[in-house]
Amino acid sequence: MSRETRWQSLLELLVEHGSLEVESTAGTLGVSPATIRRDLDQLAEQQLLVRTRGGAMQHGVSYELPLRYRTSRRAAEKHRISQAVAELITPGEVVGLTGGTTTTEVARALAARPDLAQGTAGSPALTVVTNALNIAAELAVRPQFKIVVTGGVARPQSYELTGPLADGVLSQISLDTAVLGVDGFDPAEGISTRHEDEAAINRLLCERARRVVVAADSTKLGVRAFARIGALTALDVLVTDTALPPAAASALAEAGIEVRRV
Repeated sequence: MSRETRWQSLLELLVEHGSLEVESTAGTLGVSPATIRRDLDQLAEQQLLVRTRGGAMQHGVSYELPLRYRTSRRAAEKHRISQAVAELITPGEVVGLTGGTTTTEVARALAARPDLAQGTAGSPALTVVTNALNIAAELAVRPQFKIVVTGGVARPQSYELTGPLADGVLSQISLDTAVLGVDGFDPAEGISTRHEDEAAINRLLCERARRVVVAADSTKLGVRAFARIGALTALDVLVTDTALPPAAASALAEAGIEVRRV
């Protein structure tokens, strides 16, 4: 097992359990306690966890894995969801993409579509507006796409630009479709994310779009994250995986939301 894989596993175990003990974690990962101690020390140096006597613990209730360590979680579901979202986009659209692992996969699925391989009559195949630096970097090498990046201050955990500079750009444009990744999707509380600055940008994207698509795996259902983005009435389409209970899908459909389970 490579160091990067161990670190990812350690951080995911930490999110799941809240704390780690060296001996039991070594048994779980099949490596020596000395290796685990060294890994925890190095992760603590990066301020990704807090070392304790005999193990490690999270920083606090707002703990969030950096994007680079979240890419493999529920990877199969995210791949199917991203493909389905990409299929909703029509050539020539102006598409807004928030940051996150699922929306990053949506960007990659759009880049792989043969019918978006080139623009027409001097027009781009797609115009992509994003506040995510990693998405902009991946798509900027695609000459058939016009990439618009908001201003703002970068969050190292998600590579997203937030703040009033981003607000200034988004308030001046119109979108055909906004694709949002969220941390929580609750029938009563609506959609939400962990950070209020990201929620503000997502909310503005919803306001500027003719159609709002949420791309979220079924584990987000019933979750209420700290910062509310908006009510379910702001949504048009939910693309999720087949683990979403049929009863929940029916209730959302009755509320006027198109639900796609893939």
